[in-house]
Amino acid sequence: MVRTPSTMVPLGTQAPDFTLPNVDGRMMGLADVVGPKGTVVMFICNHCPFVQHVSDQLATIARDYLSRGIGFVAISSNDVANHPSDSPEQMVHEAENQGYVFPYLYDESQEVAKAYHAACTPDFFFFNDLRQLVYRGQLDSSRPGNTIPVTGQDLRAALDAVLDGKAAAAQQQPSIGCNIKWKAGNEPDYFGV
Repeated sequence: MVRTPSTMVPLGTQAPDFTLPNVDGRMMGLADVVGPKGTVVMFICNHCPFVQHVSDQLATIARDYLSRGIGFVAISSNDVANHPSDSPEQMVHEAENQGYVFPYLYDESQEVAKAYHAACTPDFFFFNDLRQLVYRGQLDSSRPGNTIPVTGQDLRAALDAVLDGKAAAAQQQPSIGCNIKWKAGNEPDYFGV
């Protein structure tokens, strides 16, 4: 498995808007998922071992923070022609099996992933109540094959800081995961391709 780091978009970047289909068939936009205190946008997929490693914690974090005013949304942007296990039909099962309490949207055109400069799965972006990026990077230091427990420590620290009226830590570590599976010829220019 190739380890791809997140791009570490500049803090303060505005959350790009989007409208995408949810696993329940409804079209949803950024305005439908924002929380009054902030919003976490996660790029994930079904088959990635890095996502599978943290998927239980994703559901737990959302349950822990939704009631505190943080909105959550997950987006899958993978090319399903070459990765059918990431298809919208399979996303329905994944959301049910993992107990996701947040929308799980499908970005067929991959334009939303490009707008966010997403690079890997999982890739996390946390925006404050003004939709300004305050955290991007890893969930925590756990990876498949290491012995570090999955706690969501890094993302939780950023969420807690913002909820306490403080700034998220300036030192942020990139997420590491499988690269987003781009359609042939659709690779984003932020990789210099």
